[in-house]
Order: sequence, then C-alpha cells, then structure tokens
Amino acid sequence: MPPTSTSSVLQQIQPTIFRFTKMLASVLQLDVEIVDADMVRISGTGPFAKLIGKKLNGNSRLLSHVLKEKEEKVVIQSRVDQLCEDCRDKGSCKEKAFIGVPIMVQQVCVGVISLVALTPEQQLRIKENAHEISEYVRYISHIFVSKIIGGQNAGDDLGEVFTSLIENMDQGVLVLDENEQVRSINPVALKQLNCTPEKILGRMVNIRPRPYQQDAASGYLQHIVTFADRREIIIGQMHRRQNYQLFLMAFHQPHPAIPDEQAASDPRIGHIIGESRPMRVLKALLTRVATSPSSVLIVSESGTGKEVVARAIHELSGRSNQPFVAINCAAIPEALQESELFGYLKGAFTGASTAGKVGLIQSANGGTLFLDEIGDMSLGMQAKLLRTIENREVQPIGASKPVPVDIRIIAATHQKLEQFIAERKFREDLFYRINVIPLTIPPLREREGDIELLAHYFINLHSNRIGGVYPGISPEVVKLLPQYHWPGNVRELSNLMEYLVNVVPSGDIIDESLLPPNITNGLRPRAAGGTEKVFESIRACDAGTSITMIESMERQMIEEALSRHKNKKLAADELGIGVATLYRKINKYSANPA
Repeated sequence: MPPTSTSSVLQQIQPTIFRFTKMLASVLQLDVEIVDADMVRISGTGPFAKLIGKKLNGNSRLLSHVLKEKEEKVVIQSRVDQLCEDCRDKGSCKEKAFIGVPIMVQQVCVGVISLVALTPEQQLRIKENAHEISEYVRYISHIFVSKIIGGQNAGDDLGEVFTSLIENMDQGVLVLDENEQVRSINPVALKQLNCTPEKILGRMVNIRPRPYQQDAASGYLQHIVTFADRREIIIGQMHRRQNYQLFLMAFHQPHPAIPDEQAASDPRIGHIIGESRPMRVLKALLTRVATSPSSVLIVSESGTGKEVVARAIHELSGRSNQPFVAINCAAIPEALQESELFGYLKGAFTGASTAGKVGLIQSANGGTLFLDEIGDMSLGMQAKLLRTIENREVQPIGASKPVPVDIRIIAATHQKLEQFIAERKFREDLFYRINVIPLTIPPLREREGDIELLAHYFINLHSNRIGGVYPGISPEVVKLLPQYHWPGNVRELSNLMEYLVNVVPSGDIIDESLLPPNITNGLRPRAAGGTEKVFESIRACDAGTSITMIESMERQMIEEALSRHKNKKLAADELGIGVATLYRKINKYSANPA
C-alpha cells in the first residue's frame, strides 16, 4: 500500500532528495524541481531552491497536469503549450521548456520530478534530447520509489540512482570524493582517459584548469587531469556538491600530449599557449631574461602574439606590480605622437587640454613600456625616444625641465630594422639601445602540435564570450589546420575559431564543411593514404545512388552501431559523427521506419 501521508514521507527523506536534486541538475545541466502530491515544493535548484516546504499556487499548471493525469509531460516551448493558454503568469513566465515525470507508488502519484529550461541553451538541450532525458528520469523515478519511498535506504553515497545515471550518460563523468579519490567513472570517461576501471577507481586524481583559464568564470575549460604517471588535457566542467566533485567532460575532446615541462612551467606565463619545441625554448629564455633591466626587442611576423610575450616578461619581472603600458606606434598619427608619448603642460599649444596631459611614457613610470611596431615611429620621435632611454627622463611639451622616469623598454616589430637602417628609415643608435636582448617568436606554421592546443583554447574562449555551448572539432579538421600556411599566425587562427563557433549548429561538431574557402584553398597537398571512419562511406556515394538506398545504408549502419554500444556517444564515435547528429538521425528513422 502507498504511504498514508505522502507529503510527510517525502519530507522525512528531504536530505536525500536534496542530494539527488543537486546531482541530477549538475549531470543533466537543467534546473530541477520536485513537488509532492499536495504541490509542496520538496526540493529544487536555481530559482526553484526558494520556498522549499511551501505549497505552490494553483497556477503551476504543468505540475498539476502531471499529478492529475499521472503521466509524463514534455513541453518544448512553454507559454505556447495548450496548458499555458489561460495562465495568468504567462507574460512573466521564464520557463522555456519542461519535462515532468510522475513518482508513482502502487498507482498513486506521490509527487513529480520536473526538469526545467530557463535559457535558450537549456531549451535546445531538452529539444534535442527529450527522449533520452525522459528515459533517465523515468528510470530514476522507479529507483527513487523502490529504494527510498519503499523504505530501503539508498545510502549517503552516490547510490544506485546516480551510478546508473552516470553509467548511461553520453558524456564522460568522473566523480571524486573530498580526498580527490575516484569514486565513480563511466565508460565514456574511461575511453577519454584510455584506462581501465582497475587502474583509476579508488586512486588519487588531480584535476585543475590550465593556467591561462584559472580565472575563467564559467563554461567548459581545458583541465589537466593527472593520475598515476600520466597527464591528459580534458575539456570539462567541475561541479562541487557537498563532499563530492563531479567532473563533466565535454562531448568532444582534444588529444594533445602534455610534455613534462608543462608541469614545471611558471603559471605567470600560462597565457603563452604552446608546447612545441620552439615555444618551450622561448618560455625558458623568458624566465631567464625577465629579471634583467635591459631592453628587449621582439622580432616576429604579425599576429604571433608579441604583446602576450611582452606581458609575460613584465609578469616575471620585479616590476609586475607596476604599470604595463602598451603603445602601438603604427596606430598613433605622426602629428600626435609627441603629445601622446611625452605629454604636455597646460596651455602648451593651441587646443591643448586646460588640465594638461601625462604622456604614456611617464604613465609607465616604475613599470614596463611596450612599444609595438616601433619600426613605424618617425625619425624625429626616434631621436626623442633615444634621449629618454639614455637619460631616463622625459620632457613634456611646454615643460622647462625634464621629469625622471624609471621604465624598462620592450620593443617589437615585424619589420627588418637592419634594412630600415640601411635605407635611413631607422636610427642605428636607437636600434642598438633597444636590441640588447633580442627575442624571436616562431610563426604558427613552425609550431608543430600547437595549432590543436590553440584551436581548443580559442573555441572555448569564443564560446564563453558569445554564451554558446562548447562545440567539438572533428579529427579531420584538426589534421587539416596544420596544412594551412597561416599568414596571419595566431591572430588568424583566433579569428577563424570565432567564426566557426558562430556558424556551427548548436550541438554539432566543427567539421570540414564549415571551413571557409580561404582556408581550404590555402591547404598544402595532403599525404596519400590514411583511413577514414566507416560512416564516411555513405558520404562518398556517387550522384547516381538514390536517396532511398543511401538512407537504407545509413539506417543499417546506425542500427548495427547501436546494437554494439549501449552508450550513444561510443556509437557516434564509431560512426564518425557527433552525438547530436546521431540523435537526429535516430529520430528521423524512428519517425520514418523502413
């Protein structure tokens, strides 16, 4: 028989329900609300964490419908659904999608588990995965009833509910306890880490964001996962719930190796992304020269990240707590260069500010002055800059005496200054003053292995910036990118990734079809040979093959893959397509059976 007071039974196990609710919300990335048969809110996340123990008003129509009809309700577009038509809160409702599953005990509905989308990204997650999410919650509801409401203690640990949920997820999931020991890991995570349960369960695992992402607010970040004698770069989100850490991996993962030097690299140069041999040499050199007061000249092609390197030198130096002032000499009109760099006093010239102005050089006092594109500075300004470097003082326009300054000069250029000296475009004495420590940043095309690291970094950066879901990047695209010559270097790669995260359909992977023509047309010839995934055979069908035949082949291959893999992520990997694409094709062939 069902409990005589369903409300009191649910409230008695409220701590267990709280843990259940938080874990479910973290794993499915949706907000959760649980009510009992009297419409009393037992638990919730996000905005539903308020008014726990209070009875909801009668206008909660979707929840009421599930309780009354004792059946599941899926709404992809709230407020448009028929149940929402006469709702007095329709205009202010923030719910975008809803899945409600009844908790049934011997034909009596004792409560409702509801999943709610409050953002467009959550709404899309329900829309594309409604069937799979409902399956999860139905199964959990069944265990919830039999193990908890039925009087059997589910335990204070993860319990069968979460273990079953995690095991069947299409994303990799790693659960650590307060001592950073692995309590649970699902098959997808095992595959991502290329290990067996025996080698990781109960072992210590350290998961930390990569240095250049430690201050990121949210979203999927690149993490370094360290266990035994291995380190892997894994993209994911860390959720902390009471004594547990839940690491939810992104669907799509990079697979670059992390050399030993990565662990020992100074976090202050973490923003210099690259583990290729030329970049490791550069990083080692930076740590040696940063503490020197001598001037530095960075020579490299445009777009290689000269300012990033200059900032790293500043951060590693004893001036790190003082200003870092960056000046693009090419961006300041020649007529304004003197007033911008050296400043001026009140009334120094017609049109001058009545308060005067402190020059950029003086504003860097005590710190570092970065002069980018110094080759574009006029000869007259070069002479004034030389005096500043030699005498460590500046004289603002209109001033009767110079002002002392304590600065370190870091200059940068993509020009060949020796040639400029020969052509009398650059002062030889200034060149020797700024070229005390010469540094060269390698172009992107010479940084073997770094393109993939940078691609994933920029995908994550721009996805967070536009508020999108982190997309994956296909292995085929990863192989193609190094074949491009990258005249714009790192800046061009960043721009490309920003473009791709804007055009890739949500839930899909960045594949070769999305690459713009300027990239594909600039590829170097590919090496012959190589094997493609089995699903590519369908795309290779010639124009004479009928659509029906192609669909039949596609359906058969999907069915065979699903028969071999219970987990859809593993099936999608075998077919060489994204998980979202696999779900769409499953829905397509379910709606149009052969």
